[in-house]
Amino acid sequence: MAEKETEELNEGKGLNFVEQLVYDDLKAGKNGGRLNTRFPPEPNGYLHIGHAKAICMDFGIAEKFGGTCNLRFDDTNPVKEDVEYVDSIREDIHWLGFDWGDREYYASDYFPQLYDLAVRMIKEGKAYVDDQTSEQIAAQKGTPTEPGQESPYRNRSVEENLDLFERMNKGEFDEGSRVLRAKIDMASDNMHFRDPIMYRIIKHPHHRTGTKWNVYPMYDFAHGQSDYFEGVTHSICTLEFVPHRPLYEYFVKELADESYCPRQIEFNRLNLTYTVMSKRKLLQLVKENLVNGWDDPRMPTISGMRRRGFTPRSIRNFMDRIGYTKYEALNSMSLLEHAVREDLNAISTRVMAVINPVKMVITNYPEDKVESVSMENNPEDPEAGTHEMPFSREIYIERDDFMENPPKKFFRLAPDKEVRLKGAYIVKCTGVKKDADGNIEEIYCTYDPDTRSGLPGSMRKVKGTLHWVSAGHAVNATARLYDRLFNVENPAAETDRYFRDMLNPDSLKVVENIKLEPYIAEHAEPGEHFQFQRIGYFTPDKSSAPGNLIFNRTIALKDSWEKEKNK
Repeated sequence: MAEKETEELNEGKGLNFVEQLVYDDLKAGKNGGRLNTRFPPEPNGYLHIGHAKAICMDFGIAEKFGGTCNLRFDDTNPVKEDVEYVDSIREDIHWLGFDWGDREYYASDYFPQLYDLAVRMIKEGKAYVDDQTSEQIAAQKGTPTEPGQESPYRNRSVEENLDLFERMNKGEFDEGSRVLRAKIDMASDNMHFRDPIMYRIIKHPHHRTGTKWNVYPMYDFAHGQSDYFEGVTHSICTLEFVPHRPLYEYFVKELADESYCPRQIEFNRLNLTYTVMSKRKLLQLVKENLVNGWDDPRMPTISGMRRRGFTPRSIRNFMDRIGYTKYEALNSMSLLEHAVREDLNAISTRVMAVINPVKMVITNYPEDKVESVSMENNPEDPEAGTHEMPFSREIYIERDDFMENPPKKFFRLAPDKEVRLKGAYIVKCTGVKKDADGNIEEIYCTYDPDTRSGLPGSMRKVKGTLHWVSAGHAVNATARLYDRLFNVENPAAETDRYFRDMLNPDSLKVVENIKLEPYIAEHAEPGEHFQFQRIGYFTPDKSSAPGNLIFNRTIALKDSWEKEKNK
């Protein structure tokens, strides 16, 4: 850490509001000056970009102040959980650049302690078994302006409650037939205090504990206690948990004392345009085959973004820029894409690829001649070096780079017009060959041998420069051109529209037989980043293999969405 940054940190300068609260606690010596945060995902789906914001906060703040961060899986609902999700969560956190060391925990680690605490609260008259249905309980909760009604089972004896709770866990009762509720205050202004449910019956094998338990704790009861058992000092979460905080504190104080007590702090969650952050809706996309799995590159999941070619640094830079506040906001997808372009521009190798090829024949170039031209790998990186690219009589250019009857400001190739072939020569169009339907099959040009890049004659200027690939050396590949999954700016707000109707029909276009320069095929390893010049940023798909190269377009070179929106 730089000296100035260390000095400012010691003085509490340049901190967001969460960091400031943590800094003040540390300065005051709370919890013995110890800092321990946690990231507590539910293993019921893949993590998305919203979770990435929480990860950067939970792990980042621990790093910043020399503390530790636990990874704790909130595995309290076995019906929705899967080991696949556990593995994917671990991979996503590591990919973002964070590590929890030996501090991997599970809420299920604490099932015995939580059960014992529930028994203790029953004995102290603070909890009771309710036989009502979930609908009856909800109806009796009242409204924010009207008090709730007490359950007819609220005043059961301690002995009866203990017996029923034990039998609930033995599996004697059906799911939904009984719950354990905290006895707090049915007239409380805080709806969460109106005798919240602590345990419910679930008869489904747990991925870690098997069939040992038939009752499972609710989040509000399990979370704060798990924090306490682990020694968590700061439980940092999103704003929807603000009204839950008094209940968090109520349950935690059943265990904590003045010497140590976890503190809950809330910040704004990440909302992005043209996407959804609901796990339920993301699961719907997967189950209805509207996308190709959780790691589909159109998905806002971390694994989808990784497969698409986003970088960890771009995501972390994006989080730093949007910041952490106490107010909800809808962030523009363009801000994330800008961070991605910025990082990819700095690290991507510049290469030539032709997406929609048409052949060009340079008629005055020797038929059997092949030259090697030197191409710069990355102008942003002086250490990136160069690579060689073959040039020959027949090459491919983009079909859109030629027009027979161009408009006035068309600076690409046209009859009797000149362009530069990037890294090579200036060529002039002399004619075309068409098929029976009038489609152009070949473009004929001549080249000026004195204009090769790097030679004295190369100083001659023309307005257009085209990318190209030698036809005899081109490698075929498939390109998957991804775009935004939804064509509605805020799909979460469109409650009156069918989910499927908001999907962008052009979110994926598959283009076969694109033409690559050989260098790309030789370096098409997973995790490599290429800038296909004048086209966009691409990365090899995880399914790509020699002889079957598949590239995902990470992002276009420019933001066409904002341009269209601002017209």
